[in-house]
Amino acid sequence: QVQLVESGGGWVQPGGSLRLSCATSRSIFSINHVTWYRQYPGNQREFVAARTSGGASNYADSVKGRFAISVDNAKDTAYLQMNNLKSEDTAVYKCNLLVRLTAQSRRTEYWGQGTQVTVSP
Repeated sequence: QVQLVESGGGWVQPGGSLRLSCATSRSIFSINHVTWYRQYPGNQREFVAARTSGGASNYADSVKGRFAISVDNAKDTAYLQMNNLKSEDTAVYKCNLLVRLTAQSRRTEYWGQGTQVTVSP
C-alpha cells in the first residue's frame, strides 16, 4: 500500500512564498495526474491546480500567475509552488495523485492528509 506524505505548509506573511510537497511513501512506477485542492473551514473544497502526465497544467483563476504545479518522477513527488500569497489563500491544501505502482498496474488514486497554509501579517 502507498500513502501520500504532504509537507511544506506553515505560516507566511502576505506576499511570501511556500512550496508544498506531496510524496509517495515508497517508490512507484509513475505519477500520472496531480491535483491540488484546498479546503476551508466548514469543509468547502476548492480546486487549485492540476497537471497531467503529458505536462499540461491548469489553474484556478484565483491562483493563475502565482502558483505553479510540478512533478518530479525521479523523486515520486509532486509540488505546488505558491508565490505572492494572499490572506485568502489560507486553507488546508490536499494533494490527489493518480499513480501507477508498477508498469503493469492500473492507475490508482491516493489522497494526501492535508497541510495547513496560513497567510497573515
